[in-house]
Amino acid sequence: MTKINIQFSLFSAFYSPLISMMSGGFLKEEGLDADWSVSPPGVSAIAALADGSAHVVQSALSQGFGALGRGEENVAIHFAQVNEMDGFFLTSRDADPEFDWKKLEGADVVCFGGGQPLAMFKYACHKAGIDFDKINTINPGGAADIDKAFRDGQGQYVQQQGPFPQQLAADGIGHVVAQVGKQIGPCGFSSLASTREWLASDMAKAFMRAYKKTRVYMNETSAAEIAKAEASYFPQIDEAVLADCIGTYQKLGNWTPHVEITKAAYEATLDIFEYNGLLKERYAYDQICALPPSTD
Repeated sequence: MTKINIQFSLFSAFYSPLISMMSGGFLKEEGLDADWSVSPPGVSAIAALADGSAHVVQSALSQGFGALGRGEENVAIHFAQVNEMDGFFLTSRDADPEFDWKKLEGADVVCFGGGQPLAMFKYACHKAGIDFDKINTINPGGAADIDKAFRDGQGQYVQQQGPFPQQLAADGIGHVVAQVGKQIGPCGFSSLASTREWLASDMAKAFMRAYKKTRVYMNETSAAEIAKAEASYFPQIDEAVLADCIGTYQKLGNWTPHVEITKAAYEATLDIFEYNGLLKERYAYDQICALPPSTD
């Protein structure tokens, strides 16, 4: 077995295609033994590519926008998609089958205070025809802080990635009322990145063979079976809740069978960041992305 080092920027069921490469045994089938980690708070996973401690990282196209905007050399190249939709949910304290985004105006919403989650949320509000500035936002910190704040009674609504919302619902604390991804539509939300040098290696080809098989598995296997395999990676989450989350993402279309970052998805992400005033220019596709390595 050859050791492959993988680092996540964030770890959640949203990134199940990468998790299931391990839990489903697809990497081992290609002779790769995964050693995985999560980047420390405040440290980009890209740093692990730069210092050689990771071969592949879960990242986002916006990482490249930021690096180029600062005039830095971008050590990472984004070569495959993980999610082609935003994976955040809006959860209400009260059941509301008639929820309309307009209800967020004037409401207290616990949400992310920056980065891609905020940019996407603002764009979703724009697409919904509401004024984000009329929302009373509460920004306690990262994912765990946001979950704790809502559980402690802050906010009428909360913006979270799965499986946090599904666990809130299972615990009787909240009710999922909207999916941000449905409001935005397909885009290059999260991706796999490496150095260009690694992308030309035999290990990269083996990794991609495993990843292609995993993408098929994510779409053809029941959510319950995927959740059972992944359960040990989520010791704090009920297996039924994990299955509910995975099934929701399957239906949303996050994990399309193709692995490449399409130019259409890339352009949609440029539109979102341009709307938020976070682009210095519309960078060319090949400044940020590359096609996956050939597996022939």
